[in-house]
Amino acid sequence: KIPRRVSGLNLDDLLPERGFHVARALAGSEGTCVAILEATVQLHPWPRDKALLILGYPSIFEAADHVPDVMQTGCMACEAIDQVLVDDMQEQGMHESEIPMLPDGHGWLIVEYGADTREEADATARAAREQLEAPSSHMYDDPGDEDRLWKVREAGLGATAYLPGAVDHYEGWEDAAVPPENLGAYLRDFQELLDRCGYDTSKYGHFGQGLVHCRINFGLRSPGGLDQWRSFMDEVSSLVVAHGGVFSGEHGDGQSKAMFMEKLYGLELVQAFREFKAIWDPDGLMNPRKLIEPYRIDENLKLGTSYSPPDPDVHFHYPEDGGSFAHAALRCVGAGKCRDITEGTMCPSYMATLDEEHSTRGRARVLFEMLNGEEISDGFRSDAVHEALDLCLSCKGCKGDCPVSVDMATYKAEFLSKYYKRRLRPRAAYSMGLIMLHARVATRVPRLANAVAKLGPVKRAAGIAPERPMPTFARESFRAWWQGRGAVNPQAPPVVLFPDTFNDFLHPEVLRATAEVLESAGRRVEVPDGFVCCGRPLFDYGMLDTAERFLRRVLDRLRPWIREGVHLVGAEPSCVAVFRDELPGLFPHDEDAKRLSLQALTLAEYLKLQTPDWRPPSRAGHALLHVHCHQAAVMGYDAELELLQAMGLDAEKLDSGCCGLAGSFGFEAEKYELSKAVYEHRLAGMVRDAGPDTLLVADGFSCKTQIEQLGGRRARHLAEVIREAARA
Repeated sequence: KIPRRVSGLNLDDLLPERGFHVARALAGSEGTCVAILEATVQLHPWPRDKALLILGYPSIFEAADHVPDVMQTGCMACEAIDQVLVDDMQEQGMHESEIPMLPDGHGWLIVEYGADTREEADATARAAREQLEAPSSHMYDDPGDEDRLWKVREAGLGATAYLPGAVDHYEGWEDAAVPPENLGAYLRDFQELLDRCGYDTSKYGHFGQGLVHCRINFGLRSPGGLDQWRSFMDEVSSLVVAHGGVFSGEHGDGQSKAMFMEKLYGLELVQAFREFKAIWDPDGLMNPRKLIEPYRIDENLKLGTSYSPPDPDVHFHYPEDGGSFAHAALRCVGAGKCRDITEGTMCPSYMATLDEEHSTRGRARVLFEMLNGEEISDGFRSDAVHEALDLCLSCKGCKGDCPVSVDMATYKAEFLSKYYKRRLRPRAAYSMGLIMLHARVATRVPRLANAVAKLGPVKRAAGIAPERPMPTFARESFRAWWQGRGAVNPQAPPVVLFPDTFNDFLHPEVLRATAEVLESAGRRVEVPDGFVCCGRPLFDYGMLDTAERFLRRVLDRLRPWIREGVHLVGAEPSCVAVFRDELPGLFPHDEDAKRLSLQALTLAEYLKLQTPDWRPPSRAGHALLHVHCHQAAVMGYDAELELLQAMGLDAEKLDSGCCGLAGSFGFEAEKYELSKAVYEHRLAGMVRDAGPDTLLVADGFSCKTQIEQLGGRRARHLAEVIREAARA
């Protein structure tokens, strides 16, 4: 009887005093008895207002000692992080602005209090603070601060799984739980065992319920490492039982810990587990050899002594994975956040199809199997792998949302570059992937180009969905307008405005507005001569050799500005993301590529960081900000939201996910219906619910196009919003 226990089966719910509750007995049976399709749950009211109390202690052990006292104060939650976790986050540049919010110490309890009013929640937290007399403490009642601090705790998995330059850390003993009053003693004994085995790990988790999360640097690829791991698991399972706990407080026993259940429950209860399963699954078909009659922990290992993936030549250098594509394919830890269909961006194709194959986790598993070579034997030429990756929108939502930053857009580009070697690509790869070349021709005869692009036979030949209206080429490109314009602020500090293909040839008004805003901030805008393109559409089709040539050309054209430290501003978020992400990934040893990755900014970032004395024009009203997926994953959106609010707008960032167009993805004939489904999943309702006077702000060309074509609303680029306010 401890707060957290999911080890074994819930046979205690069959006791008469528990009401012979069959549903509860089946809950947590890990698919070994039934497949649960629906469940009725009992909900509890959630307080309207909250206050957060952070308690600092000399170590995580002293923090654990005080958990029972904390729980007596009536808190809603009591979570913990330790110094090792904080060090890991700092080493990886995570939560740099939030970590200083922690009070002094090397172990922290994050304690939350709730009430119907802010005053009541604050009063409860203050009373608890005085009663507990922790060595150090801070109290927060601002929702923004509370959210930032909770993100520090939630970053535990991402911060501890793959440390740069360190041995990988694995699950296996990641959710043991003991009675909270025994937590301090258990952690001290646990640390002693870790030290004796030469292992290290952070210790964090739901301490109010006695549950400790950790990932340990087990050696799972050598005979000696496996021997030590088996010995450790045997000893630590005995240790947790000695402290009155269980080895699964949250994630289940599965295969990784079920072989030790007799230590925990004894022979009689384990036999009862077998009989319970046999009632529901007499033929042993439901998740066999998991939980009941389990394999040994060292059977059927994903890694083990036979793990020896190939080391293929690749375009990207994967510095976070030691330069190994195989390690990148191994990065997924199976947490399943990509199966969340209610918030965030990851994974839009799964949100629309609900097919595990089209989740980030599913695709990562397929790539692992491809390199492992057992289930998938034709490697990078595999049609099965191509099928799994085909509906990936390359939105980079996983890079931003996944706890361990799986970057499926990059993996897909890498795969396609090899899959299509000496093969013809789909028609859309040549019509849409090479749009930057077609646009240069079309801009010379825009009326003819627009008329031809509307023709059904032309669309079919180009692989474009007949239902999809084609964006129209402008009669005058941005650069044509720019060349005929006089100099502004000739003596002012320079800034380079990147003339991306989408806005140069299709939406030149965006680049014009961006130039005028930069000039209003006292800058001399300079635009590179000749053809430059970051090659963004090329990555979607795996045309990486061509993309590298395009980026080398960009570096050549921009080199004088790069070396003078002049910043580059991009109006199209996906192009800025190329400079910040793909460019250093392709050219990690090119110093100019590194410089450009640091000097490339969005308009809002530049105004915030480089023109601190500039004040935006005023504008009243309500604004909704939809952020391009690449921007959310690579650059973030704080600067954009702050700028809109500084103008006087009641602005909020929508949790709208991916728009579904994703560059050329939604133009392809085979992808059109999925593109619509992704849009309808979340963003469509938000657009429909927005009042006619609500300002829709979206910087991404794809996002604006999808909203206009499927939602009938015109979204404004941030530069247009600022310019319109200045002219009002």
